[in-house]
Amino acid sequence: QAQLVESGGGLVQPGGSLRLSCTTSAIIFSIHPMSWFRQAPGKQRELVASITTGGNPDYAESVAGRFTISRDNAKKSVWLQMNKLKPEDTAVYYCNMGGTIWGKGTLVTVSS
Repeated sequence: QAQLVESGGGLVQPGGSLRLSCTTSAIIFSIHPMSWFRQAPGKQRELVASITTGGNPDYAESVAGRFTISRDNAKKSVWLQMNKLKPEDTAVYYCNMGGTIWGKGTLVTVSS
């Protein structure tokens, strides 16, 4: 089964930026829509951003204008550029492929 590996999480001050990466071992990547989810402590996992096979993005209202999702099918990768980070963005961020395959997550902590 294909695996997803996230990276790029860490500790950042409010107002700062981080770029999350997700790569896959899947033989075919381009046919799958890709998404980023997050789960904060004590909360349910929520959709942050998604991107279609054709590269069309969609964002949760809470991150629209601050986050940017992108993909490179040749590199079998998807990224989440996060700017103007807020403490409420603190969560484990998960990459999802095709709605069914999940990565193990990467922790983002926004704190001064």
